[in-house]
Amino acid sequence: MQETSDNAVATLAPTVHRRTYDVAVVGLGYVGLPLALLAARKGHRVRGIDINEKRVASINAGESPFFDERIAADLRETSLTSYTDFSRVRECEIVVVCVPTPVRDDHSPDLEPLIGACEGIAPHLAPGSLVVIESTVNPGICETVVLPILERAGMKAGIDFDLSHCPERVNPGDKDWHVENIHRVAGSYTPRGLERTVDFYSSIITGAIKPMHGLKEAEAVKIVENTFRDINIAFVNELALSFDRLGIDIVHVIEAASTKPFAFMPHYPSCGVGGHCIPVDPYYLIAEGKRNGFDHEFLSLARKINNHMPVFTVDLLERTLRGRNLALQGARIAVLGLAYKADIDDMRESPSHRIIEELRVRGATPAVYDPYIPEHSHHPSLEETLRGSLGAIVATAHRAFKELTPRHFLENGISVVIDGKNCLNKRQFIDAGVVYRGIGR
Repeated sequence: MQETSDNAVATLAPTVHRRTYDVAVVGLGYVGLPLALLAARKGHRVRGIDINEKRVASINAGESPFFDERIAADLRETSLTSYTDFSRVRECEIVVVCVPTPVRDDHSPDLEPLIGACEGIAPHLAPGSLVVIESTVNPGICETVVLPILERAGMKAGIDFDLSHCPERVNPGDKDWHVENIHRVAGSYTPRGLERTVDFYSSIITGAIKPMHGLKEAEAVKIVENTFRDINIAFVNELALSFDRLGIDIVHVIEAASTKPFAFMPHYPSCGVGGHCIPVDPYYLIAEGKRNGFDHEFLSLARKINNHMPVFTVDLLERTLRGRNLALQGARIAVLGLAYKADIDDMRESPSHRIIEELRVRGATPAVYDPYIPEHSHHPSLEETLRGSLGAIVATAHRAFKELTPRHFLENGISVVIDGKNCLNKRQFIDAGVVYRGIGR
């Protein structure tokens, strides 16, 4: 490893200059497509590369492969052209890899998409290229996995090409923070690579860029960011489990604690943690720790607590029904929401999957509806989903669900509502005669 010196990092910001690049973005999902569209909008000549033929065809037709109003608008005017052919990489000075890095069923890191992307790039990498890995990886992967693959064609990192890591930062559905204005960090194999990386990202984003001292530091940043959130969410989820027995409304407690102007950051409990980052990234750090003889007990416990929340949500429903002499077994239960967060169609790692599975295990029949994911919904409308259900679980805080009133449930014979996202008006539901239970409420 050729670690970047303090002096090199300190002088980067004033010395960058901007020009137009030929850019390849490999992986056109929730991370790569917004980046490719942004780079094209900023004047770069961009080729998108993805192995999914249907996705490539959709993008070239000007249609977003997933729900995102900003992307849909950009696709109508973009110069971006997409391909399934990795040979397009040889036309480019900069290659940005944005493929997913999930975990397997046993929670071990699955680097196959990243390895496949690097193997596709390597034979076509032009001399003098800059390769930037945006995919989230545990510290050391760029040097021990990515670099050897890229060098197989005979070129040497730091001499014939540069290798950097600029971990992605996206927040789907956020209208305020997006790929153009979120601050970024970057680390590289050499000072030259770092300068080139800062130069490129400075040409497309308005946010600040924090140079790091080498690849490992940059790799660690994203893992730490999301592990921080996972741990704090686990803390309030555990409090919710405890407060449920004590009869304390945790939301009121968190709101009160938030009046302290320092040393407190509010996090809120829910039926589970979803998405491609928070429930995934801690496992990368846990795995790397084990490889180096260290046991991340705290991180493992946080994952255990958060993974349990969908089961607790079904427990809460079953217990509440029993209190009204009703049985969960044989009952139809409306599950409102498949996406892992509000007003998007991304259901990766969504707690809804486990909730649905747990309902079936206990003999209930889930009736699932998500307005953003009709192809996986059991019914075409909310009304049909509620009709005939004994109880309901709100699993996603979609705007359409937050606007529901007690009448929507009572008119369909539903008197028990489990608010898995604590997004409904608790007092309004209780006053209307609905048996309302939130997570820790």
